[in-house]
Amino acid sequence: MDPSVAVRSRGGRTEVDVTVSPRSSRSGIDGFDEWRKRIIVRVKAPPLDGRANKEVADVFREATGMRSEVVAGMTSHQKTVAVEGDIEAVLSALVRLL
Repeated sequence: MDPSVAVRSRGGRTEVDVTVSPRSSRSGIDGFDEWRKRIIVRVKAPPLDGRANKEVADVFREATGMRSEVVAGMTSHQKTVAVEGDIEAVLSALVRLL
């Protein structure tokens, strides 16, 4: 399991590729999908009116302590989250949770 393949630095921030499972019983980072090369994120919110996207950003904000937002895949289960921080700090926070 190497989550670094899902993380890259771009434009002064760090982008993370994720797969989202909405309407889960709990919220949080729940592993790494080896096949898709994406971090698995579960959220309680339904995929309606951007609620799941907001919760994904909140999960990353809690996990890293840095401002986060979904920047790609707004209507898809596969998304890209931008985290305002250097890649080493973001990656170490994610590895701790995985």
